[in-house]
Amino acid sequence: MRLKGKQAFVTGAGQGMGRAIALVFAQEGARVRAASRTGAKLATLADHGVEPITLDVTQGEAVARAIADAGPLDILVNAAGWVHAGGIRETSEADWARSFDQNVTSMFHTIRAALPAMLERCAGAIVNIASVASSITGVAGRAAYGTSKAAVIGLTKAVAREAVAQGVRCNALCPGTTLSPSLIERAEASGDREATLRQFTARQAMGRLGTVEEMAAAALYLASDEAAFMTGQVLVVDGGQTL
Repeated sequence: MRLKGKQAFVTGAGQGMGRAIALVFAQEGARVRAASRTGAKLATLADHGVEPITLDVTQGEAVARAIADAGPLDILVNAAGWVHAGGIRETSEADWARSFDQNVTSMFHTIRAALPAMLERCAGAIVNIASVASSITGVAGRAAYGTSKAAVIGLTKAVAREAVAQGVRCNALCPGTTLSPSLIERAEASGDREATLRQFTARQAMGRLGTVEEMAAAALYLASDEAAFMTGQVLVVDGGQTL
């Protein structure tokens, strides 16, 4: 078991990548606390040895309490996020603010809460879920989302530089288009679910969408001791989207 004896905290674990990450970490021997704002989405995680926590990661004080209650962490995975659909002209100030609040400031809250104990113990791994829609490439209709995910990459590198001499690693996982409940919701909201899914698939050079299990496997690698000499890096798993 690659994470035997490790203490992990995963946000955005109610569905999609976050849920898949929480499950595979538990399978690999970690004690996992999994957080989501929607408690109902966490209901079945306990059946798999994962401890669910209802938590809004945009609330700094609540995040600090939850991480303090979890005890010293070996692994923090920031998978909570929100996708706003729209170019810059279709993005309101509220959309912009929400994108940064949920995609970046939430990670500021969790990292600020978890990092001191990691630094004190001179050990820890932080995995931030960013996206290829970021500083890596521009994606149409993702102005606020792509900008916020570029900020996640900047945050990742800043934390990695700050913590590198004290044994704490921080890396970013940048998925391409991945089949998840969030993606399905956006496809259904478009009014033509199948056409939208075909459009999403067409931008993948491999001719298919990624799976949440594939992204969880990449997160597992970044969190494990196999990546012990890796920090401040961006791992792209995108089916060739950015070739």
